Amino acid sequence: MKLYQQLFIRLVLIILAVGGGFLLYQKGLYYTTAFSLLLFVLLLVELFYFVRNTFLFYDKTISAILNNDFSADFTKHSSFDNYKSLFKLYDHLKVRQDEQVSKDLVYRAILNNIETGVLILEKQEADWDIFLMNDYFSDHFQTPKVSKWVYLKKHLPSLCEVIERRNFDDLKTSAQISINGQDTQTFILQASKTKTYNREYYIVLLDSIQKVIEKKEKDAWINLMKVISHELMNSITPIRSLAQNLEDIVQQEAFSKDDLDDIRESVSTMINRSDHLQNFIDNYRKLAMLPSPDKQKVELTALLDSALNIMAPLFKKANVTVTNTVAIKRWLMADPQQMEQVLINLFINSIYALKDKEHKHINVSAEVKTNRLFINITDTGNGIEKEIEDKIFLPFFTTRKEGAGIGLTLSKNIVEAHGGYLSYTTTEGTTTFIISLIT
Repeated sequence: MKLYQQLFIRLVLIILAVGGGFLLYQKGLYYTTAFSLLLFVLLLVELFYFVRNTFLFYDKTISAILNNDFSADFTKHSSFDNYKSLFKLYDHLKVRQDEQVSKDLVYRAILNNIETGVLILEKQEADWDIFLMNDYFSDHFQTPKVSKWVYLKKHLPSLCEVIERRNFDDLKTSAQISINGQDTQTFILQASKTKTYNREYYIVLLDSIQKVIEKKEKDAWINLMKVISHELMNSITPIRSLAQNLEDIVQQEAFSKDDLDDIRESVSTMINRSDHLQNFIDNYRKLAMLPSPDKQKVELTALLDSALNIMAPLFKKANVTVTNTVAIKRWLMADPQQMEQVLINLFINSIYALKDKEHKHINVSAEVKTNRLFINITDTGNGIEKEIEDKIFLPFFTTRKEGAGIGLTLSKNIVEAHGGYLSYTTTEGTTTFIISLIT
């Protein structure tokens, strides 16, 4: 029975009790009238408690929903028509709450199992609360899982100062962080703001520089071993197959003309593959046994002119135009032969990139920023494909049939031995290799 029906019946009974009492009073039945009045009072009291309990039940249920408390069991009230819509809403929100809790547990489990420090802050008026701190962050920085930013500052002041100095803006930088007053360690710090449903969050990610380097070194070694294994197998497999073929031939009592031709062809192929393997090992030796640079005082324009003069016949043959816009007089402490080799390797790379282009142009420029010199070599080739961007400095990786795959690797090693670095930028239509050196 619906709530409004129950309420209507009670009001009718109260009206009947009042009307009956009035009629009985007119007929002089005073005791019966008194009984009717008593019945009226009881019905009024019952109506009061009925309405009060109904509103209390609604209030209790709504309060539980607002407080995300879905532990109540309403099965004993399930037969009440009055509360069916309320129960349906309660059950729907309970399911949604369970789903959200499950998702939160999964997300927290994921964040707690990654080897990156994760800290998520939530804006509360003018202050920040710690919304989440994963296990790696807490364990690595020996920090308890506090709930307020001010408490975190007491444990990790060096980190908090970097973030506050940038006023909680987006940033990506390296940070020196001291843990419990011990020696400082270097970390890659990335932070960004995000807003959702009128709430503001600040996400901080911390990676150990050493861990990043170790991962890159591990990936580089894996890729290097793949390349070496590939090269070795390409030479050893045919040599072994030909050797087995020769073994079968020499066991014969007599050789035919075809047998002699097979022997000559097999020996020739084995020599060619051995030469290829020898060249591969020689190239590896060049990388592994790179001599320390014999640094001398070198003038930049003279260094560039020397490399361009050496490359001039190749530029002419490939129909490549070169523009050298470097006019600054700058002295460097560098090994002239090694740095010349770097420039030649990059020029050869650019010539290959321009092979199929109608407009073939290389531009050489330089600029000085603070205490660093940047030499830029830009070609109008097709750019570097996304698929090979992380492999171009890998030893023995090449897209050229005649290439050995050590030019860029050797150049990178030489520049790094001089205390600089070799990098590149690529767009559709141009590629720029940048040599950065300390001046």
